Formats: sequence, structure tokens, C-alpha cells
Amino acid sequence: MEAIKIDLNDYVRTGEGANGASYDHKTDKSIMLKLYFHNFEAAQVELEMAQKVYAMGVPTPEPGDLVTDGKAMGIRFRRIEGKKSYSRACGDNPERTEEYAREFAQLCRKLHAIHVDTTQFENVKDRLYKLLADNPFFTDEQKQKIHDFIAAAPDADTAIHGDLQFSNGIFVEKDGVRTPYFIDLGDFCYGYPMFDIGMVYLCCCLNDESWTRDVFHMTNATARRFWDAFAPEYFGPNADLAEIEKTVRIYAGLKTLIVERDTHRPMPEFRAMLEGTVY
Repeated sequence: MEAIKIDLNDYVRTGEGANGASYDHKTDKSIMLKLYFHNFEAAQVELEMAQKVYAMGVPTPEPGDLVTDGKAMGIRFRRIEGKKSYSRACGDNPERTEEYAREFAQLCRKLHAIHVDTTQFENVKDRLYKLLADNPFFTDEQKQKIHDFIAAAPDADTAIHGDLQFSNGIFVEKDGVRTPYFIDLGDFCYGYPMFDIGMVYLCCCLNDESWTRDVFHMTNATARRFWDAFAPEYFGPNADLAEIEKTVRIYAGLKTLIVERDTHRPMPEFRAMLEGTVY
């Protein structure tokens, strides 16, 4: 896939994440740009994934083309004007947190009800097995116990976002009606939905206060309220939420494999979610 050369002066920067920055075109309101800071390959992978997911009918901005400014690689999407993430919405209007959480839960339930063509996407278990094998910080015994937990999890052919956090759900509100979308689909795969829900729980309940404020624009108390409204909406009003939370903590702990890959060091604050259960 060949990247189209662009002039970054034609764009205005609108936001920044851990791996890249977002831009809107200065004159064409239909175009937004996601530019990766370092990883050229990741841009192509995300574009290919976004194209497949969009073709399935998952609500997500229409992907365009692969571009470069000569220094970084990026993707152009059809711009969703007036969009706001669920995390930003809660930060701006904390009194509506429960409303936003229930809506996000409904969006997630719809995603996790989609059966995918498993020849087109990776199994979440296979992805985690690779991360586990490459991790230099767990002992062989710990790795075996984590492997056994992943293997024992139910199998499914349903869609998984792969980075399911409330900043990767956005919506547009017009005349009192909100239209939601998923974004950042580079880790899309398939499998048991709890692998996804673990990320929701981590973001809501397991981060430092400073991280939650800086990244998600809200307090930890608001983030916890989000989970407390999300869980009964997602799992159902009669679900044993205390037991669910014990289980989902372990799936949240599996994110240790991703964090340690990216930081190149052991992360005890994330490993704590695995201690006493998986290893």
C-alpha cells in the first residue's frame, strides 16, 4: 500500500494520544487525519483493519487513504463533525455520567453480538499467546499459569474492539439524538467479550488519579461511577456484579502483557490484578 504525500500545513492539530495526533483539514471539513508519531507499519495495519470493519457495518468513521508528510505515516478518515468521546463527555458533564455509561454499554453489547469471518481477523487468544511468549519479565511457571487461564476462557467468533475504552467510543448529538461510533480499530480481533470488558474496567477502576485526569479528562470517582452504571447495563440487572468484577479484574490484568511490551519493564501495578488468581 503506497502512501500519498501530503502537506501538514493544510491541516490543524486537534488532539494527541499515546501513539499519534489527530488533525482536521483546514478547508475540507470532510477530512480528518490520524498521524502516527513513529510506527509506520501500525498506520497501514490500522487502515486495513478499519476498511474491513467498516465493510462489516460496524459504526466507525469511513476510512480513506494512507498518507505521509515525509516524516510520519497516517490515515485520512471521513470526518465526523461535532464528535465527542464518551470520556470527554463525562469530564464535561459529570452529572450525566450514568447516562453516557449506559449508552456506551449498549454500544458494546451490539459490537459483541457481531459474528465475524474468522479467516479475516486474528483470534484474541493467539494475540495474547504471542505477547506472553515474548514477555521477558514473567517466569516460565507464571507464563504457564497465564497461558492456562487464557486457554480455559470460552471461545467465541464475536467481534472484539481490542482497545475498548470510553475514549474510543465517540458520538455526535443532533436535535437530542446521539449517533455513536467506534474509533481506533487497529487491534480489532475476535473472541470472548470479557477480553474487551477487561479494558473498560481497567480504565474505569484501576488507574492513578493523575492518569485518569490527564488522559480521560475526569476524576477517578467519575470513572468509577461510569463502571457502576456500565456493568448492570452490559451484564443485565440480575447479574452478580461483585462476582463479575472479581473475574473481570483478571482480564484487565492481561493488559499487563501489552503495557510491559510498550514500556520494556515490569509493571507491578498492573500485575497486582493477576496475583493470587492467575499466578
